Amino acid sequence: MSRFQSIRWRLQIWYGLLLVAVLAGFGMAIYRVESDRQFRRIDGELQRRLQALAASRHPVPGARPPRQEFLLSPKDAVLFDREGDEEFYYVVWLHHSGPAIYSPTAPQDVLMPEAGAATTRLRHTLREAFLLPDRGDCLLVGHPIDRDLDELHRLAWRLVIAGGSVLLFGLMGGAWLVKRALRPIQTISLAAKKIATGDLTQRISTADSGSELGQLVNVLNSTFARLDTAFTQQARFTADAAHELRTPVSVMLAHAQYGLANECGNDEHREAFEASQRAAQRMRRLIESLLKLARLDAGQESPHREECDLARIAADCLELIRPMAAQRSIQVHADLATAICQCDADGLAQVIANLLTNAIDYNHDSGEIHISTRSDKGTLTLVVTNTGPGIPDEDLPQIFDRFHRADKARGDSAGHSGLGLAITKAIVQAHGGSINATNEAGKGAAFTMILPA
Repeated sequence: MSRFQSIRWRLQIWYGLLLVAVLAGFGMAIYRVESDRQFRRIDGELQRRLQALAASRHPVPGARPPRQEFLLSPKDAVLFDREGDEEFYYVVWLHHSGPAIYSPTAPQDVLMPEAGAATTRLRHTLREAFLLPDRGDCLLVGHPIDRDLDELHRLAWRLVIAGGSVLLFGLMGGAWLVKRALRPIQTISLAAKKIATGDLTQRISTADSGSELGQLVNVLNSTFARLDTAFTQQARFTADAAHELRTPVSVMLAHAQYGLANECGNDEHREAFEASQRAAQRMRRLIESLLKLARLDAGQESPHREECDLARIAADCLELIRPMAAQRSIQVHADLATAICQCDADGLAQVIANLLTNAIDYNHDSGEIHISTRSDKGTLTLVVTNTGPGIPDEDLPQIFDRFHRADKARGDSAGHSGLGLAITKAIVQAHGGSINATNEAGKGAAFTMILPA
């Protein structure tokens, strides 16, 4: 399953995006507030010095035309002395008073601002404020803000590191919360998988019974309990019914055999006894199959495991069915490689015999059957194919269901009860394996059994 299809990862990604958005917004707000505070402080200092410069302008007595001169008092000159990291400079332009006046620390590339411009400006790393008291006059105060910008950059990195740490711990905490919140779903999934394999005794345990998932768990446990009860009752009914039918069927078979063993009144009576015998024998086989399935469902027939060679079991089954194949001129091809496993030899012999018998019954005259075994990476595989018409596509999903027949027209006449493949699947699953049926193009049907070694 893709991570983007997982509920856990979707919640984690959404939670992470929200956390990133909140942290980014919070960090940008802090940075903006601190940046505004720094520039307000710098602009305040610039304005204070700018007012001192404005007070240092004095008219020249008797000058014609009237003009201003610039005389900075010693008290105001202290404002432009360098004190620690504080460094301020000024430039004064006076109309009709010669060139601009620069303080000792003022850069020589300062240009006179144009009329109508804002009262503050930022040139590279210089913050400057100016005043235009009269036409042609301009007073400018500046301050290098390299250290202030460096401080803001350090603040930005501190915010990034702090935000990253909060994001990391937030994601870790969110992952723990999401995992804890979705843990009942994983428990439900595991229990459902075990129930799907036939273990209806499974129940889902959860400590949080008051949450929505806890309520769902209670409903599912109740449903599983009812299913377990229903299947138990069904298995018990099947076993009891089959057991009760054994006696009357045995009586019917005994009377039919007794009638055939004695002189019958006429041919009609003999045919009646033979028909009764055949019907009783089919009923007995059906009852034995039902009893076996009931015992397998109830877990009463656990495989008696011993070391066996799957190829040897298959070879023995082949010898038993060769006369049946010969009657219809069906050729049998075997490719049996040694495949050692711990299994119930009698159970697997029944499985292989069922598959081979079906391969003969549902085959063309003068057709072929192929059977192979192999062992690979801890698994054993047996494949049985024939050259028959194959299995209709609509019947493939139900081929292992009880009482299901792909060839409904010939089921009873051929002696098939529709339980052979159901018993086959139950035996294979009791060994911890799997079996499936497919159609091979132009080759008929193929049954593949896989067992753990």
